[in-house]
Parts: sequence; C-alpha cells; structure tokens
Amino acid sequence: MPPKKHSSLDRVLGRLDTLDPVNLTNLVQRLARERELFEDIFNTLQEGVLVITLDGEIEYANLAAHRLIGLGEDGLVGETLWRLVPGLRASLGIALEDDAALPVVTREFELAYPEPRTVQLYMVPFAEQHAGGRRFAVILSDITRTKQNTEERIENERTSSVLLLAAGVAHELGNPLNSLTIHLQLINRKLKKLKASKETESVAESIRICEGEVKRLDGIITNFLEAIRPQPPDLRETQLTEVLTEVLAFQQSELADRGIRVEAETREDLPVVMADRNQLKQIFFNILKNAVEAMQPGGRLRIKARTDDDMVYLAFGDSGAGIKQEDLTRLFQPYHTTKPGGHGLGLMVVQRIMREHGGQIGIESKEGVGTVVTLQFPRKDRRVRMLRN
Repeated sequence: MPPKKHSSLDRVLGRLDTLDPVNLTNLVQRLARERELFEDIFNTLQEGVLVITLDGEIEYANLAAHRLIGLGEDGLVGETLWRLVPGLRASLGIALEDDAALPVVTREFELAYPEPRTVQLYMVPFAEQHAGGRRFAVILSDITRTKQNTEERIENERTSSVLLLAAGVAHELGNPLNSLTIHLQLINRKLKKLKASKETESVAESIRICEGEVKRLDGIITNFLEAIRPQPPDLRETQLTEVLTEVLAFQQSELADRGIRVEAETREDLPVVMADRNQLKQIFFNILKNAVEAMQPGGRLRIKARTDDDMVYLAFGDSGAGIKQEDLTRLFQPYHTTKPGGHGLGLMVVQRIMREHGGQIGIESKEGVGTVVTLQFPRKDRRVRMLRN
C-alpha cells in the first residue's frame, strides 16, 4: 500500500500537546477561518452537497441542498435522507452494504416539494472510515429544465419526422390524381364526339361525379400539406376573439345543422397577442371540429376568455362523451386517434403551432361529462418585458 499523505494541518494537530496557549489560540483561529472559507465555497455551489452516514443521517448540508429538498437553513442536519426521499434507500441497494466498494453511485429521483422537479444524485464513499462509521458525500443536481428540454427536443424531432413522412405520402398521392384528371378529360372529349343518347348522358354524369371527387381529394391533400408543413408564424398584433369570431361565423352552418349551441364569454378589453392569424384559424378549426364530432346533436360548446398578468387564455368546453384517462396521455402522439377514420395529426399540429407562438395547450376531460381544451398565449406586453430582461 502507498504511504499515507499527511497535510500540514495533520502535522500540527499531531503536536497539540506541545503547543503553548498562544499557538493553540492561533491554531483555533486558523481552523475557524478555514472552516468559514470552506462553508462559503460550499454555499456558493448551485449543487446540493450532503455528508451522510451509512444509516442516512445527514451530518452536513449546504444551502443548495436545503433549497432542493425544501427545508430551511440548518433544517437538514440530523434528519434521515431515506425519510426525506422515500424509495431512495431501496434503490441504492448494494451500494450501502458494509463491504460494498462501488466508487460512485448515481440515481435520478423526483421531488414534489416545494415544487415538482427531477434531481440527479451522485454518491461517493469517503476513502477512509471514521470512528463513527462509514460516510458518503452526496451531490444533488437539479436537472428538471435539462430533462424537459431534452424531452421536448426529442418530441419535436419525432413530430418533424412524422410530418415529413405524411407530407411525402400526401405529395405522392397527387400524382395518380393528376393522371386520373387527364384521363377523365380524354374520356369526356371522346364522349362528346359520340351521338347523344341516354347512355352517353349517363356516362357523362358519371364522369362529372368522378371529376368532382378527384377535385375534392386534391383540395383535401392541398389543405393537408398546408396544415402540416412547418412554417414560421408571421407574428402580428392580434385580438384572439376577432379571429375566433371569424371562424365561428364560417362554421355557423355546420353548427346549426347539428344543433350545437355555442355560448361564448369574451371580453372587449382582452390584451392583444403576437400571432399568425392563419395559423390561429387552423388551431380553432381543429378544436371546433374535435368538439363537434365528440358531441351528439343538441350539444353545447362553451368558450371562455380570460387573462392574467402574463397570459391570455381561451377555453373550449364541450358536452361530449369525454376521453378515457389512458387516451389523455397519448393525445398528442402522431397517428393516435379515437375517431373512426381519424389520422391522429390534428392535435399534434395544434401543439406545434402553439409552441411556435410561445404558448401551450392543455386538455382536461372526464368520461360522460365532456372535455375542456385550454389555449394559453403570452401577452404582447409580457413578450416585450421578457425580451428586455
């Protein structure tokens, strides 16, 4: 074994019995200064630092550790880490056995107090055992934002891949439709050269129907491509209720045919937001379409606008069948749909547009009661403040 290295402090402490009162006083003052220096260093760190025993008793905690775990200053010393973070002791397993020799242990766990967040733990055993038994240094890092950013980046990449694939498929469908249009035109020209009869009139009517259906499919593909193709929003000062009123007016006939009653509670003093009007219409059309399809004839759709210091909210509440709990977590996944014939891209596109506007979409639902979709947009004046900070 290599020889033990001793610090100058160790050598001084080894001669305590030989120190006179003056030198002893100087030593104590030196130790106090060094302790204060190390305390300042540890309390400056953003990571939480703990020293714990084998039983999980906390012997030291810096300020960051108190903040992460949610206890006031000096509230951690003497507490048991296993009690403060339930389940952590069991997850560490062999690392806490007396004869374990693992150099570093790392774990991720969730903390709910004082706010939900994800914490990464590094636990390193001290090189030497002290008289009180085995001890560990524990480093705690708040990785909530990092994890959220990573998950959002993965989700955005997955969404982009799906939309690119869908756009490619939609584009390829356009080729056979163009071919059908050309051949229908050729058939129609040849038909006009034939002698008129009931049979030729019947064939001509069939051709007109086919041409109409091809045109309708071409329009669907065009609208689909416009809907899913990622485009940066053209942000301008926008009053949300004005755009909503235009969409409701356009949808009035369909709503009336299905007997859907719309109750809108809006405010004239609603703050403006920075938004792309066309993309807003796309969002509203998607949400209204989902709400109408979820309700039986005679249903009720309630729309309510509100605001706070930072955000403007639009809530759409329908009286439909509601959504199963197991489906709620998958609503924004591509191709997940609960509707016959649905493609499962509508809400994913809405979520993408909301993110590009700096907003969010939230969904609450209860089976047999209905669904509430809430859109959250940053106020224009709040955006300006955020940019200036």
